[in-house]
Amino acid sequence: MMKCRHCEAVVTLRLIDLGTSPPSNSYVTEAQLNSPEKWYPLRVFVCARCWLVQTEDFTQFSELFSGDYAYFSSYSSSWLAHAERYVADMVRRFGLDASSHVIEVASNDGYLLQYVRNRGIPCTGVEPTASTATAARAKGIDVVEEFFGVNLADRLVAQGRSADLTAANNVLAHVPDINDFVAGFARILKPNGVSTFEFPHLVQLIEHCQFDTIYHEHFSYLSLTAVSAIFERYGLSVFDVQELPTHGGSLRVFAQRKDVGVRPRTQALESLLGRESKLGVAAEKYYAGFEQRANRIKNELVRYLIACKREGKRVAAYGAAAKGNTLLNYAGVRSDLVSWVVDRNPAKQGKYLPGCRIPIVDESWLQRERPEIIFVLPWNLRDEIVEQLSYVRKWGAKFVSAIPELSVT
Repeated sequence: MMKCRHCEAVVTLRLIDLGTSPPSNSYVTEAQLNSPEKWYPLRVFVCARCWLVQTEDFTQFSELFSGDYAYFSSYSSSWLAHAERYVADMVRRFGLDASSHVIEVASNDGYLLQYVRNRGIPCTGVEPTASTATAARAKGIDVVEEFFGVNLADRLVAQGRSADLTAANNVLAHVPDINDFVAGFARILKPNGVSTFEFPHLVQLIEHCQFDTIYHEHFSYLSLTAVSAIFERYGLSVFDVQELPTHGGSLRVFAQRKDVGVRPRTQALESLLGRESKLGVAAEKYYAGFEQRANRIKNELVRYLIACKREGKRVAAYGAAAKGNTLLNYAGVRSDLVSWVVDRNPAKQGKYLPGCRIPIVDESWLQRERPEIIFVLPWNLRDEIVEQLSYVRKWGAKFVSAIPELSVT
Protein backbone atom coordinates (compact mmCIF):
# COMPACT_ATOMS: atom_id res chain seq x y z
CA MET A 1 0.00 0.00 0.00
CA MET A 2 1.53 3.29 -1.13
CA LYS A 3 1.31 6.35 1.11
CA CYS A 4 1.82 9.98 0.11
CA ARG A 5 5.32 11.22 0.90
CA HIS A 6 3.82 14.50 2.20
CA CYS A 7 0.47 13.86 3.91
CA GLU A 8 0.67 10.03 4.29
CA ALA A 9 -2.76 9.44 2.74
CA VAL A 10 -3.18 6.15 0.89
CA VAL A 11 -2.45 6.81 -2.81
CA THR A 12 -4.19 4.83 -5.55
CA LEU A 13 -4.71 7.26 -8.48
CA ARG A 14 -2.19 6.34 -11.19
CA LEU A 15 -0.86 8.94 -13.61
CA ILE A 16 1.37 6.69 -15.71
CA ASP A 17 3.20 3.36 -15.73
CA LEU A 18 6.45 3.63 -17.72
CA GLY A 19 7.36 -0.01 -17.25
CA THR A 20 10.83 -0.60 -15.85
CA SER A 21 14.14 1.15 -16.34
CA PRO A 22 17.48 1.69 -14.59
CA PRO A 23 18.09 5.02 -12.83
CA SER A 24 18.44 7.61 -15.58
CA ASN A 25 21.79 9.01 -14.48
CA SER A 26 23.46 5.62 -13.88
CA TYR A 27 25.67 5.68 -16.96
CA VAL A 28 27.39 2.42 -17.83
CA THR A 29 31.17 2.16 -18.15
CA GLU A 30 33.02 -0.10 -20.58
CA ALA A 31 33.96 -2.38 -17.71
CA GLN A 32 30.30 -2.77 -16.71
CA LEU A 33 29.03 -3.85 -20.12
CA ASN A 34 29.23 -7.53 -19.20
CA SER A 35 27.46 -6.98 -15.88
CA PRO A 36 23.72 -6.70 -15.19
CA GLU A 37 22.00 -3.41 -14.41
CA LYS A 38 19.37 -2.81 -11.77
CA TRP A 39 16.00 -2.03 -13.35
CA TYR A 40 13.15 -0.69 -11.24
CA PRO A 41 9.46 -0.13 -11.93
CA LEU A 42 8.77 3.48 -12.91
CA ARG A 43 5.24 4.41 -11.90
CA VAL A 44 3.75 7.76 -10.91
CA PHE A 45 0.68 8.31 -8.73
CA VAL A 46 -1.39 11.30 -7.60
CA CYS A 47 -2.38 11.91 -3.98
CA ALA A 48 -6.10 12.76 -4.01
CA ARG A 49 -5.80 14.50 -0.64
CA CYS A 50 -2.92 17.00 -1.12
CA TRP A 51 -2.47 16.60 -4.93
CA LEU A 52 1.23 15.87 -4.78
CA VAL A 53 2.18 13.83 -7.86
CA GLN A 54 4.91 11.34 -6.98
CA THR A 55 6.81 8.24 -7.98
CA GLU A 56 6.33 4.92 -6.31
CA ASP A 57 9.65 4.24 -4.55
CA PHE A 58 11.68 1.14 -5.33
CA THR A 59 15.28 2.33 -4.98
CA GLN A 60 17.48 4.00 -2.38
CA PHE A 61 18.22 7.72 -2.58
CA SER A 62 21.98 7.10 -2.23
CA GLU A 63 21.96 4.88 -5.34
CA LEU A 64 20.57 7.71 -7.46
CA PHE A 65 23.00 10.43 -6.37
CA SER A 66 26.35 8.70 -6.02
CA GLY A 67 29.84 10.15 -5.83
CA ASP A 68 30.38 9.91 -9.59
CA TYR A 69 27.10 11.64 -10.49
CA ALA A 70 27.58 12.82 -14.08
CA TYR A 71 25.23 15.79 -14.44
CA PHE A 72 27.20 19.05 -14.56
CA SER A 73 25.11 22.22 -14.97
CA SER A 74 27.83 24.33 -16.56
CA TYR A 75 27.77 22.45 -19.89
CA SER A 76 24.65 24.38 -20.96
CA SER A 77 25.40 27.95 -22.01
CA SER A 78 21.74 28.91 -21.80
CA TRP A 79 21.54 27.60 -18.22
CA LEU A 80 24.62 29.60 -17.24
CA ALA A 81 23.00 32.73 -18.68
CA HIS A 82 19.84 31.92 -16.74
CA ALA A 83 21.85 31.62 -13.51
CA GLU A 84 23.69 34.89 -14.11
CA ARG A 85 20.40 36.74 -14.72
CA TYR A 86 18.95 35.21 -11.55
CA VAL A 87 21.83 36.49 -9.42
CA ALA A 88 21.57 39.98 -10.90
CA ASP A 89 17.81 40.05 -10.32
CA MET A 90 18.05 38.84 -6.72
CA VAL A 91 20.83 41.28 -5.83
CA ARG A 92 18.76 44.15 -7.20
CA ARG A 93 15.41 43.06 -5.72
CA PHE A 94 16.58 42.15 -2.23
CA GLY A 95 19.55 44.50 -1.83
CA LEU A 96 22.20 41.82 -1.36
CA ASP A 97 25.76 42.99 -0.70
CA ALA A 98 28.99 42.00 1.03
CA SER A 99 27.16 41.80 4.37
CA SER A 100 24.71 39.20 3.03
CA HIS A 101 24.97 35.42 2.87
CA VAL A 102 23.63 33.31 0.01
CA ILE A 103 23.18 29.54 0.27
CA GLU A 104 22.42 27.37 -2.73
CA VAL A 105 21.11 23.88 -2.07
CA ALA A 106 22.04 21.47 -4.86
CA SER A 107 24.78 23.85 -5.96
CA ASN A 108 26.16 21.29 -8.43
CA ASP A 109 29.40 22.47 -10.06
CA GLY A 110 29.13 26.09 -8.93
CA TYR A 111 27.29 27.19 -12.08
CA LEU A 112 25.26 29.80 -10.07
CA LEU A 113 27.32 30.64 -6.99
CA GLN A 114 30.25 31.67 -9.16
CA TYR A 115 28.21 34.76 -10.08
CA VAL A 116 27.42 35.43 -6.41
CA ARG A 117 31.09 35.11 -5.48
CA ASN A 118 32.13 37.39 -8.35
CA ARG A 119 29.99 40.14 -6.80
CA GLY A 120 31.81 39.84 -3.49
CA ILE A 121 28.81 38.33 -1.70
CA PRO A 122 29.63 35.53 0.79
CA CYS A 123 28.07 32.23 -0.25
CA THR A 124 27.89 28.56 0.59
CA GLY A 125 26.96 25.62 -1.60
CA VAL A 126 25.27 22.48 -0.34
CA GLU A 127 25.92 19.58 -2.72
CA PRO A 128 25.97 15.88 -1.81
CA THR A 129 27.63 14.53 -4.99
CA ALA A 130 31.42 14.48 -4.78
CA SER A 131 32.06 14.92 -8.50
CA THR A 132 30.17 18.21 -8.81
CA ALA A 133 31.21 19.49 -5.38
CA THR A 134 34.85 19.09 -6.40
CA ALA A 135 34.22 21.09 -9.56
CA ALA A 136 32.61 23.88 -7.50
CA ARG A 137 35.51 24.04 -5.08
CA ALA A 138 37.85 24.46 -8.04
CA LYS A 139 35.97 27.73 -8.68
CA GLY A 140 36.69 28.90 -5.14
CA ILE A 141 33.25 28.11 -3.73
CA ASP A 142 32.78 26.79 -0.19
CA VAL A 143 30.75 23.57 -0.44
CA VAL A 144 29.15 21.45 2.28
CA GLU A 145 29.07 17.94 0.83
CA GLU A 146 25.84 16.65 2.41
CA PHE A 147 22.14 16.19 1.74
CA PHE A 148 20.06 19.10 3.00
CA GLY A 149 17.39 18.94 5.67
CA VAL A 150 16.57 20.14 9.17
CA ASN A 151 19.65 18.59 10.72
CA LEU A 152 22.10 20.32 8.38
CA ALA A 153 20.15 23.59 8.52
CA ASP A 154 20.39 23.68 12.31
CA ARG A 155 24.14 23.01 12.21
CA LEU A 156 24.72 25.80 9.68
CA VAL A 157 22.70 28.23 11.80
CA ALA A 158 24.73 27.24 14.87
CA GLN A 159 27.87 28.07 12.87
CA GLY A 160 26.51 31.57 12.15
CA ARG A 161 25.67 30.76 8.54
CA SER A 162 22.00 31.73 8.32
CA ALA A 163 20.89 32.95 4.90
CA ASP A 164 19.57 36.19 3.47
CA LEU A 165 18.79 34.25 0.28
CA THR A 166 18.61 30.57 -0.48
CA ALA A 167 18.39 29.18 -3.99
CA ALA A 168 17.19 25.68 -4.80
CA ASN A 169 17.01 25.07 -8.53
CA ASN A 170 15.65 21.79 -9.87
CA VAL A 171 16.07 19.98 -6.57
CA LEU A 172 12.66 20.14 -4.85
CA ALA A 173 11.47 17.32 -7.11
CA HIS A 174 14.58 15.27 -6.31
CA VAL A 175 14.15 14.83 -2.56
CA PRO A 176 12.46 11.75 -1.09
CA ASP A 177 11.58 13.48 2.21
CA ILE A 178 10.07 16.71 0.93
CA ASN A 179 8.76 17.61 4.40
CA ASP A 180 12.17 17.57 6.10
CA PHE A 181 13.72 19.36 3.11
CA VAL A 182 11.24 22.25 3.17
CA ALA A 183 11.41 22.55 6.96
CA GLY A 184 15.16 23.02 6.65
CA PHE A 185 14.69 26.23 4.69
CA ALA A 186 12.38 27.65 7.34
CA ARG A 187 15.17 27.02 9.87
CA ILE A 188 18.08 28.43 7.87
CA LEU A 189 16.54 31.75 6.77
CA LYS A 190 17.22 34.98 8.62
CA PRO A 191 14.00 36.71 9.76
CA ASN A 192 13.85 38.82 6.60
CA GLY A 193 15.38 36.15 4.37
CA VAL A 194 13.95 34.79 1.12
CA SER A 195 14.01 31.30 -0.34
CA THR A 196 13.57 30.71 -4.06
CA PHE A 197 12.80 27.36 -5.63
CA GLU A 198 12.72 26.53 -9.32
CA PHE A 199 11.09 23.36 -10.59
CA PRO A 200 9.33 22.09 -13.72
CA HIS A 201 5.64 22.99 -13.55
CA LEU A 202 3.24 20.04 -13.37
CA VAL A 203 0.77 21.92 -15.58
CA GLN A 204 3.33 21.98 -18.41
CA LEU A 205 4.09 18.28 -17.91
CA ILE A 206 0.40 17.40 -18.24
CA GLU A 207 -0.45 19.84 -21.03
CA HIS A 208 2.51 18.91 -23.25
CA CYS A 209 2.77 15.26 -22.18
CA GLN A 210 6.35 15.66 -20.99
CA PHE A 211 6.44 12.10 -19.67
CA ASP A 212 10.17 11.80 -20.36
CA THR A 213 10.82 14.17 -17.44
CA ILE A 214 9.67 11.31 -15.22
CA TYR A 215 12.51 9.23 -13.82
CA HIS A 216 13.53 7.69 -10.53
CA GLU A 217 15.58 10.72 -9.47
CA HIS A 218 12.41 12.83 -9.65
CA PHE A 219 10.37 11.83 -6.61
CA SER A 220 7.73 14.59 -7.02
CA TYR A 221 6.02 16.49 -9.86
CA LEU A 222 4.91 19.84 -8.58
CA SER A 223 2.01 22.21 -8.95
CA LEU A 224 1.89 25.57 -7.21
CA THR A 225 -1.19 24.29 -5.40
CA ALA A 226 0.65 21.37 -3.81
CA VAL A 227 3.86 23.29 -3.12
CA SER A 228 2.06 26.16 -1.36
CA ALA A 229 0.34 23.73 0.99
CA ILE A 230 3.55 21.85 1.80
CA PHE A 231 5.41 25.09 2.48
CA GLU A 232 2.67 26.41 4.78
CA ARG A 233 2.71 23.22 6.82
CA TYR A 234 6.48 23.33 7.31
CA GLY A 235 7.13 26.97 8.15
CA LEU A 236 7.31 28.83 4.84
CA SER A 237 4.77 31.04 3.11
CA VAL A 238 4.83 31.67 -0.63
CA PHE A 239 4.53 35.34 -1.55
CA ASP A 240 5.41 35.46 -5.27
CA VAL A 241 5.85 33.26 -8.33
CA GLN A 242 7.35 33.67 -11.79
CA GLU A 243 6.72 31.45 -14.82
CA LEU A 244 9.93 30.54 -16.65
CA PRO A 245 10.63 28.87 -20.02
CA THR A 246 13.37 26.61 -18.60
CA HIS A 247 13.00 22.82 -18.70
CA GLY A 248 9.89 23.01 -20.85
CA GLY A 249 8.11 25.40 -18.46
CA SER A 250 9.10 25.97 -14.84
CA LEU A 251 8.06 28.00 -11.82
CA ARG A 252 10.26 30.15 -9.62
CA VAL A 253 8.57 30.33 -6.25
CA PHE A 254 9.49 32.94 -3.64
CA ALA A 255 8.94 32.07 0.02
CA GLN A 256 9.57 33.64 3.42
CA ARG A 257 9.43 32.45 6.98
CA LYS A 258 5.81 31.96 7.97
CA ASP A 259 6.40 33.17 11.53
CA VAL A 260 7.93 36.57 10.73
CA GLY A 261 7.54 37.18 6.99
CA VAL A 262 5.92 40.50 6.06
CA ARG A 263 6.01 40.53 2.26
CA PRO A 264 2.49 40.61 0.76
CA ARG A 265 1.23 37.99 -1.68
CA THR A 266 1.53 39.23 -5.26
CA GLN A 267 -1.13 39.27 -7.93
CA ALA A 268 0.98 36.86 -9.96
CA LEU A 269 0.70 34.30 -7.16
CA GLU A 270 -3.06 34.69 -6.79
CA SER A 271 -3.53 34.55 -10.55
CA LEU A 272 -1.60 31.30 -11.03
CA LEU A 273 -3.29 29.61 -8.09
CA GLY A 274 -6.61 30.60 -9.64
CA ARG A 275 -5.56 29.24 -13.03
CA GLU A 276 -4.53 25.91 -11.53
CA SER A 277 -7.86 25.72 -9.73
CA LYS A 278 -9.73 26.39 -12.96
CA LEU A 279 -7.72 23.74 -14.80
CA GLY A 280 -8.69 21.21 -12.13
CA VAL A 281 -5.27 20.39 -10.64
CA ALA A 282 -7.13 19.38 -7.46
CA ALA A 283 -9.47 16.96 -9.25
CA GLU A 284 -8.94 13.39 -10.42
CA LYS A 285 -10.20 13.94 -13.97
CA TYR A 286 -7.34 16.36 -14.71
CA TYR A 287 -4.93 13.40 -14.74
CA ALA A 288 -6.99 11.04 -16.90
CA GLY A 289 -5.67 9.98 -20.29
CA PHE A 290 -2.04 11.01 -19.72
CA GLU A 291 -0.70 7.47 -20.13
CA GLN A 292 -2.58 6.97 -23.40
CA ARG A 293 -1.11 10.20 -24.81
CA ALA A 294 2.40 9.05 -23.85
CA ASN A 295 1.84 5.75 -25.63
CA ARG A 296 0.88 7.56 -28.83
CA ILE A 297 4.09 9.63 -28.74
CA LYS A 298 6.18 6.52 -28.09
CA ASN A 299 4.59 4.59 -30.96
CA GLU A 300 5.00 7.48 -33.40
CA LEU A 301 8.69 7.78 -32.53
CA VAL A 302 9.36 4.07 -32.98
CA ARG A 303 7.60 4.02 -36.35
CA TYR A 304 9.72 6.97 -37.50
CA LEU A 305 13.02 5.40 -36.39
CA ILE A 306 12.16 2.11 -38.08
CA ALA A 307 11.28 3.99 -41.28
CA CYS A 308 14.66 5.75 -41.16
CA LYS A 309 16.42 2.39 -40.83
CA ARG A 310 14.51 0.95 -43.79
CA GLU A 311 15.44 3.99 -45.90
CA GLY A 312 19.11 3.65 -44.98
CA LYS A 313 19.20 6.91 -42.99
CA ARG A 314 21.61 6.94 -40.06
CA VAL A 315 20.25 8.34 -36.81
CA ALA A 316 22.48 9.80 -34.10
CA ALA A 317 21.23 11.41 -30.90
CA TYR A 318 22.43 14.55 -29.19
CA GLY A 319 22.46 15.13 -25.43
CA ALA A 320 22.84 12.18 -23.05
CA ALA A 321 20.12 13.63 -20.83
CA ALA A 322 18.12 11.78 -18.17
CA LYS A 323 14.89 12.59 -19.99
CA GLY A 324 16.30 10.93 -23.10
CA ASN A 325 17.04 7.77 -21.13
CA THR A 326 13.44 7.59 -19.94
CA LEU A 327 12.14 8.00 -23.48
CA LEU A 328 14.54 5.51 -25.10
CA ASN A 329 13.96 2.81 -22.49
CA TYR A 330 10.19 3.28 -22.49
CA ALA A 331 10.18 3.02 -26.30
CA GLY A 332 12.57 0.05 -26.34
CA VAL A 333 15.02 1.90 -28.60
CA ARG A 334 18.51 0.39 -28.88
CA SER A 335 21.66 1.04 -30.90
CA ASP A 336 20.20 -0.61 -34.00
CA LEU A 337 17.92 2.42 -34.36
CA VAL A 338 20.08 5.14 -32.74
CA SER A 339 23.78 4.44 -33.31
CA TRP A 340 25.35 6.76 -30.73
CA VAL A 341 24.69 9.92 -28.75
CA VAL A 342 26.88 13.02 -28.63
CA ASP A 343 27.39 14.85 -25.34
CA ARG A 344 29.67 17.77 -24.49
CA ASN A 345 30.30 16.52 -20.95
CA PRO A 346 33.62 14.58 -20.75
CA ALA A 347 32.28 12.76 -17.66
CA LYS A 348 29.74 11.02 -19.89
CA GLN A 349 31.88 10.46 -22.99
CA GLY A 350 33.15 6.90 -23.34
CA LYS A 351 30.23 5.56 -21.30
CA TYR A 352 26.87 4.14 -22.36
CA LEU A 353 23.30 5.22 -21.73
CA PRO A 354 21.71 3.15 -18.95
CA GLY A 355 19.37 0.44 -20.16
CA CYS A 356 19.62 0.92 -23.91
CA ARG A 357 23.44 1.03 -23.72
CA ILE A 358 23.85 3.39 -26.66
CA PRO A 359 27.46 4.66 -26.66
CA ILE A 360 28.18 8.29 -25.68
CA VAL A 361 30.73 10.07 -27.85
CA ASP A 362 32.17 13.54 -28.40
CA GLU A 363 31.07 16.00 -31.08
CA SER A 364 33.85 15.06 -33.50
CA TRP A 365 31.76 12.01 -34.40
CA LEU A 366 29.15 14.22 -36.02
CA GLN A 367 31.63 15.82 -38.39
CA ARG A 368 33.29 12.53 -39.20
CA GLU A 369 30.22 10.28 -39.61
CA ARG A 370 27.74 12.90 -40.93
CA PRO A 371 24.47 11.19 -39.94
CA GLU A 372 21.33 12.16 -41.85
CA ILE A 373 19.19 12.48 -38.69
CA ILE A 374 20.10 14.08 -35.34
CA PHE A 375 17.67 13.12 -32.60
CA VAL A 376 17.66 15.86 -29.94
CA LEU A 377 16.96 14.17 -26.60
CA PRO A 378 16.92 17.29 -24.32
CA TRP A 379 14.11 18.92 -26.31
CA ASN A 380 14.01 21.82 -23.84
CA LEU A 381 17.42 22.88 -25.24
CA ARG A 382 16.50 22.23 -28.88
CA ASP A 383 16.94 25.83 -30.06
CA GLU A 384 20.35 26.11 -28.39
CA ILE A 385 21.45 22.76 -29.83
CA VAL A 386 20.20 23.48 -33.37
CA GLU A 387 22.12 26.77 -33.37
CA GLN A 388 25.23 25.13 -31.94
CA LEU A 389 25.13 22.38 -34.60
CA SER A 390 24.09 24.55 -37.53
CA TYR A 391 27.04 23.23 -39.54
CA VAL A 392 25.29 19.87 -40.02
CA ARG A 393 22.96 21.55 -42.51
CA LYS A 394 25.90 21.50 -44.94
CA TRP A 395 25.36 17.79 -45.50
CA GLY A 396 21.58 18.01 -45.33
CA ALA A 397 21.08 16.63 -41.82
CA LYS A 398 17.72 17.12 -40.13
CA PHE A 399 16.89 17.59 -36.46
CA VAL A 400 14.22 15.47 -34.78
CA SER A 401 12.53 15.69 -31.39
CA ALA A 402 9.67 13.59 -30.00
CA ILE A 403 8.04 15.70 -27.23
CA PRO A 404 5.30 16.97 -27.24
CA GLU A 405 4.99 15.52 -30.76
CA LEU A 406 7.31 14.26 -33.46
CA SER A 407 9.02 17.23 -35.11
CA VAL A 408 11.43 16.99 -38.06
CA THR A 409 13.16 20.14 -39.33
